[in-house]
Amino acid sequence: MLRLSTTLSLLSLASLSPHHPRRLVRLRALAPAASSSPSARSLCLLEWGKVCRAVASFAGTAHGREATEKQLWGVEDVSYERSRRLLQETEAAVRLLGTSGGSFDFSGLDTVTVEAAIQCVSGGSVIKGQEAMAVVSLMLFVESLQVTIRAAMRQDEESHNLLMPLTETILEAVVNKSLVKSIQDIIDDDGSVKDTASPELRRYREQVQSLESRLCQLMDRLIRNSDSEASLSEVSIVNGRCCIKVTGDKSLSFDGLLLSSGSDAGSMIEPIVAVPLNDELQGARALVARAELDALSKLTDKILLELDNIQILLQETITLDKVTARAKYSIAYDGTLPDLYLPKFEHETVNTATDWPVSATSSAQLPKKPWKVFIPNAFHPLLLQQHQENLRRIKKDVASATAEIRRRRIYGQDIAEEDQLASDLDSMKNRVSKLERNHPIPVDFMIGEETTVLVITGPNTGGKTISLKTVGLASLMAKIGLYILASEPVKIPWFDAVYADIGDEQSLTQSLSTFSGHLKQIGAIRAQSTSQSLVLLDEVGAGTNPLEGAALGMSLLESFAEAGSFLTLATTHHGELKTLKYSNDSFENACVEFDEENLKPTFRILWGIPGRSNAINIAERLGLPLDIIESARHLLGTAGAEINALIMDMEKFKQEYDEQLQQAQHYLMQSRELHNNLEVAQKNVMDHTIAQRKRKSRVVSEYAVMARSIIHKKFQQFRESAIAQRVLEEERAVEKAKSERVKGPEPSSTSAIKMAQNTNSSMATEANDEDGGIPEVGDLVYVPKLKNQATVVKIDSSKNEVQIQAGMMKLKLKLKDVVIQKRRISR
Repeated sequence: MLRLSTTLSLLSLASLSPHHPRRLVRLRALAPAASSSPSARSLCLLEWGKVCRAVASFAGTAHGREATEKQLWGVEDVSYERSRRLLQETEAAVRLLGTSGGSFDFSGLDTVTVEAAIQCVSGGSVIKGQEAMAVVSLMLFVESLQVTIRAAMRQDEESHNLLMPLTETILEAVVNKSLVKSIQDIIDDDGSVKDTASPELRRYREQVQSLESRLCQLMDRLIRNSDSEASLSEVSIVNGRCCIKVTGDKSLSFDGLLLSSGSDAGSMIEPIVAVPLNDELQGARALVARAELDALSKLTDKILLELDNIQILLQETITLDKVTARAKYSIAYDGTLPDLYLPKFEHETVNTATDWPVSATSSAQLPKKPWKVFIPNAFHPLLLQQHQENLRRIKKDVASATAEIRRRRIYGQDIAEEDQLASDLDSMKNRVSKLERNHPIPVDFMIGEETTVLVITGPNTGGKTISLKTVGLASLMAKIGLYILASEPVKIPWFDAVYADIGDEQSLTQSLSTFSGHLKQIGAIRAQSTSQSLVLLDEVGAGTNPLEGAALGMSLLESFAEAGSFLTLATTHHGELKTLKYSNDSFENACVEFDEENLKPTFRILWGIPGRSNAINIAERLGLPLDIIESARHLLGTAGAEINALIMDMEKFKQEYDEQLQQAQHYLMQSRELHNNLEVAQKNVMDHTIAQRKRKSRVVSEYAVMARSIIHKKFQQFRESAIAQRVLEEERAVEKAKSERVKGPEPSSTSAIKMAQNTNSSMATEANDEDGGIPEVGDLVYVPKLKNQATVVKIDSSKNEVQIQAGMMKLKLKLKDVVIQKRRISR
């Protein structure tokens, strides 16, 4: 009753609020239905659906793929602020993938089974074992994600600020570990209920095993006792009951119940002796099923209490899988984070960021100027995807063929087949080399801020249409949060819509010709485009009389330039449209380059110059008769020839300019490198000079200290030697006086004693004259009573006492009983 009442409340809340977290996950990423709106048709013309599927394929879960494709198809409804947030999410996911690697592999999650589990529990049903294990996998994966994200955010403050908006919800999610343990204790990895789920289940399963063993023994005994020549017997299961399959017409050695019979398949007979065991086995199996159901029912009650949290975990995991899919796609095709800006209009003029710097890593180094669009080395995403898939497929075939040849050599199989495999392998390797050489050619789009309409001319199959689609897809990718497949740096405006008129618009159902179909689509685009739209027009004015088509094309483009889109890109074969640049500053010319030597396009775009006609020159190189060529040139007229000659000169000057610019950039880079090397060398010289000066100063100081020490030591030795000599003389004089006193006073000895006393008195006087005759701690003094030298250890001026140390002996004497012989060195 608890589970049923809670389930009803959950369902009622979900029905009242479609955004409530209890609401069941329902994701169906469907492409928009066919619509007559220009924007929807433009997405189809640009093959946006293929890009959506390519990005969605990088998601790891079924719901993630659906959610990714659905989000990409909603590109028209994304605001500028939303686009910025999507790009920030993708950038954060790219950084997470760079630090965590395989930790963001969602392919192991079965979100469909998790959704089924949520529906089952919320609907009041008992959950299945596989559904419960899918919930466990989701919880453990979220727990692992939390550890990985926290580790990445601890690396630096920038990562923390970047990742927090993306991962805040999933970091706050609570994983109920007790629920995980409860499920793992009851459900095995394969989804079956464990024997340890309950004591009853274990007992009933043991009973089933015992009954099955007894039945097998009984059937085996019956088969052995039967007449083998009379029939062929084997044990079979019919509706869960153990029986014997008998073929032949002869009678059996046991009685039984006929369950089924057939001429070819034989008869199914349940022996009478096996009926009680079969009945008992059926009952035991029913008890097992009931015990399993009870265990799953208790588990369902626990999951129901956490249903809210499980729903949140599922939704956040799908959201993160969706963001990670965009990041993985951007990384796989080496995309670049675009600088997406919102154009601001003041008095009908574009006010974008001025002097936008070109990065030093850019392959297209141009002078600083305000750019409206700057996309160097831009690839068409579908062409690049197709090339990589073909290359990956053929490399896989090469690896398989190599492994097969190695296997055949190891086991010594047929040499002829091995030679054929080796030949096929060489052929596949040549295909790999050819594919690697024929890499898709990128195009550069560098459109100045003042340009509103860009007219691209050139031959058929030259890449004009692909260039239009590349810009259109790049705009959509940046708007929906994808990296642009180009080199750094990339600057592109945010467009509220991308409109395209590309391809054959012939409609038999509406009785429209190609020309009429184009006019209808262009008219709808002109009516709906705004000052923040991108318009792509392929072959303007084609499909009708050249003169009328050119006039109509000029009028259309001038209309878009005056009050139409923010940027219009148009391709054309009409030469008259090339002249608009020279009468209107909003126009710019470009052309696709054509190699006349090899008679094929180079797929490069030349900026600032119009394309010229190559039909007559191509016809001449292909061997058309000379008279026809000359007649065609005469009919074309001298004006056309002069224009073509002028265009040829412009192309030549443009090529020379590019070469000189590239050379100048090379020299500039070399000079910068040399300048940097010179600065480093100058710094090294200065550092070396300072180090040498410091070393010399340190050496001089060390030698000075050593010299002072030697001088002081020599001076001390000299003073000690002089004092010792004087003391020795005094001792000798005293000894001599004593000896003379014993013998009797003699004038000479008396005079000697007096001389010694006078000497001692003079020495004491001389020594005590310094500093008032008061020694200091550390002074060397002479003690007449000891007839030896000592060092002053302590002075007590109040008692006129001094403590001295002579060898190991310390004494306290009056100041008058010591004679200062040598002051401390510091004095």
